[in-house]
Amino acid sequence: MSPRGAGTTYVCQQCGGTSPRWLGRCPECQEWNSLVEMAVPSLKDERRPKARGESGLQELSHLAGEPEARLSSFSREFDRVLGGGMVPGSLVLVGGDPGIGKSTLLLQVAAHLGQRGASVCYVSGEESAQQIKLRARRLGLSGEGIFILPETDLEAILSQLRKAAPSLVIIDSIQTMQIEDLASAAGSVSQVRECTLRLMHWAKEAGVPLILVGHVTKDGTIAGPRTLEHIVDVVLYLEGEATGPYRLLRGVKNRYGSTNEVGVFQMGDDGLSEVENPSLVFLEERPAVPVGSTVVPVLEGTRPLLMEIQALASPTAFGLPRRTANGVDLSRLLLVAAVLTRRAGLSLSNQDIIVNVVGGLTVTEPAADLGMALAIASSLRDRPVNPKAICFGEVGLSGELRTVSQMERRLEEAARLGFQCCILPAAAAAKMRHPTSLRLLPAATLAEALTRGLA
Repeated sequence: MSPRGAGTTYVCQQCGGTSPRWLGRCPECQEWNSLVEMAVPSLKDERRPKARGESGLQELSHLAGEPEARLSSFSREFDRVLGGGMVPGSLVLVGGDPGIGKSTLLLQVAAHLGQRGASVCYVSGEESAQQIKLRARRLGLSGEGIFILPETDLEAILSQLRKAAPSLVIIDSIQTMQIEDLASAAGSVSQVRECTLRLMHWAKEAGVPLILVGHVTKDGTIAGPRTLEHIVDVVLYLEGEATGPYRLLRGVKNRYGSTNEVGVFQMGDDGLSEVENPSLVFLEERPAVPVGSTVVPVLEGTRPLLMEIQALASPTAFGLPRRTANGVDLSRLLLVAAVLTRRAGLSLSNQDIIVNVVGGLTVTEPAADLGMALAIASSLRDRPVNPKAICFGEVGLSGELRTVSQMERRLEEAARLGFQCCILPAAAAAKMRHPTSLRLLPAATLAEALTRGLA
């Protein structure tokens, strides 16, 4: 029942859209069974704190253009994704699967700042202060400069923040915060939206960077209304296999920098450590005779990474051969297998094909097509690929090899790690500068690339 004098509305738990009556499907995002009945807050509840001072019209050319000093987290990989550090007054939303390491990463960031004289307020709505202390002890962190506030009432949190005036605030997590004036439960659309707006107003007034931890849905997106990602300034995702050692911190929105940067971390007993040379780490266990294995330089943002792609072709025990992709798009694997059969003359109709990217990483760009094709052909013919060769290129349906972006940067990374030759599309080899220590093996078609790679 709604309070006397208050009406009800139906709010979508996915996009935040409203409807005056219940519908089986949200008219905004077309999600089924997502409308939940909620009481309409009174005018008193809808009041939000206003920013101090009065705003007026200002000509853009007369505004000061000096950039504000960023707050460094003293973690090179974290600062790389943020664009050089945290901007005062910015809101950073960090999402990821449960147990991926979000709280561990942020506690380490808080410890780095605390050891250098900054004061960090860590607001925990899910764990007690003793639980956070146990995690800090396990990670070997002293906790100096970190002030723990186990609280879910937002008004009480804002009152403490105004008194403490910290250098950084971490909210873990935004779905546990609530405002007592709102009748809805914590984690609902109205609670998450209102709590984020009030935290944003405080952060902009105080000029303090604020990091929010967000839960994710089964689809991997931030839980709550889509407006949450529009309110904040930066959205980061911590990705990786929960059972694997590596984590990728990827930016999908950044008002103060590029979204093309990726931070690489490795999970260990003492928490997340930075991977200074990711390419070398991903290739350190590669076999000396790489049958069914190729090395592909892929771009994670603007950073080139050398990844090992493995393939296994085995006679099928069923009438319909299986195609299994781990770390690559299944549709790209089906495309490459079809072109290998039709244009390169490989008999794959009776072969199960399994493709895997080593390290639990995910490759999404088409530059890995040639690497998949070479690995499959190598496994089928049981012939190794040159261990000192790399390859990249997009495979077309006619069997041609197409160029990809930023090839020179990929070649420089390969030469730095000691690779000696590269199989690449012939259209790009003639007009491209490359390191003198790297020999280019251009190929116009996939069949020609197989000849060069398995020679």
